[in-house]
This record gives sequence, structure tokens and C-alpha cells, in this order.
Amino acid sequence: MGTNREVFDRIAPTWYGVRHWPLLQHELEEMAQRWQRGRLVNLGCGHGADFLPFRRRFDMVGLDHSRGMLCEGRKYMAKHEFHAALVEGDLSHLPFSDCSFDYAIAVASYHHVEGEASRTTAINELIRVLRPAGEAFLSVWNYEQPRFKGTSRDQFVPWRSGSTTLNRYYHLFEIDELEYVLTQGGFKIMRIGFGTRPGDPSTQDVRNICALVKKPLG
Repeated sequence: MGTNREVFDRIAPTWYGVRHWPLLQHELEEMAQRWQRGRLVNLGCGHGADFLPFRRRFDMVGLDHSRGMLCEGRKYMAKHEFHAALVEGDLSHLPFSDCSFDYAIAVASYHHVEGEASRTTAINELIRVLRPAGEAFLSVWNYEQPRFKGTSRDQFVPWRSGSTTLNRYYHLFEIDELEYVLTQGGFKIMRIGFGTRPGDPSTQDVRNICALVKKPLG
């Protein structure tokens, strides 16, 4: 079956074309307006589509555990004429110093972290690398969307690549669970709820739970 890292290495060339634009464009554009400028880290950056709303005024760093995705990211940056420093690494062991970033985004990343202890560690790492009063926007898949009714919270979701089926690990969150993990990690929750439909920000998209959180000053 392979690890998620190996699976995403194999997915990377086709992922570039399938997810060529930000997954949660409305939400990310809102964050870019809210934050204006600063040092930003994109955790689980993939090939870099979620950088687009921030590319004009932010000093950007991207981290992903898939070397294949980072290779596609260099192509993506060249095409869209922006730059971010790309780093290979794991969400549970971020290779950054304490208080390194003003802001963080993590779109569809933390639901790929396997095991409750590792997810707790990953959130602790997120708050560690943010500066006091720094903010983060993150999204995870919602367990309560209709397609997963009656299934396991931890499962492998298939991805078709040509004639091959590749399975990616997901932990499906409920809103209360995500809120608990974030507050236990020390974050103040500014906003939490569902995302919006691509192209129609007036309509909820129950597939994604989104949270805006803040690191306390103390």
C-alpha cells in the first residue's frame, strides 16, 4: 500500500493538473486581506496552489513531506511567477525555530496525520513556530459529510492515477473534535465552521471544516 509520503510522490504529476487553483480560494483571499503582509508558512503545501492569494505581499515558505509534490511546486512557481522557499519535512516535527512565522495556512493537511498522539504533536508544533499573536488558517475533511456516513473515522481514500488506484490515509474530523484539539494545543479559536463552495462563497461546503486560530500573547 505504501506510506502517505510514497503515495503523494506518485500522485504528484497528476495532482498538478487536477488541483491547479486554491482549494478554498475565497477563504484564502480573505486571509490575505486580513493579514496584509508578513512571514507565512504553508504546511502541507503540495505543489503550491494555495500560495496564490499571498504571492504579492508575503515572505513565503512551504513545507511538504512529499519530494514529488515539491518538485511540482517549483514548476508551479515558475509558471505563476512567484517565489517561496520549499522545505521537505513532517508536520509533527517542523524544521523551523520557535516563533518563526507571523501566519500559517494548512489546507487539507492535518487529516493526513496518522494517530491521535501525532496529530496532537503536529498542533503543538504549529503553535510553537508561530510568533505571539500569530494566526493560522487550517482545513480538514468533515466526518459528517454524507459520503462517509456509517464509515470509520480513519480510512484510506482512493485516488485513480491511470489504471492504478492509490490509497491515501485520512482521519475524518468532527467540528467538536477539531475545536478540542486546537484549544488543548493552546490556540484561541477566532472562527470555526464549514468552508464555502468553489465559485459560490454564499453556499456552505460541508466537506471541509475550516478554522481560524490565534496564538496568545503570553
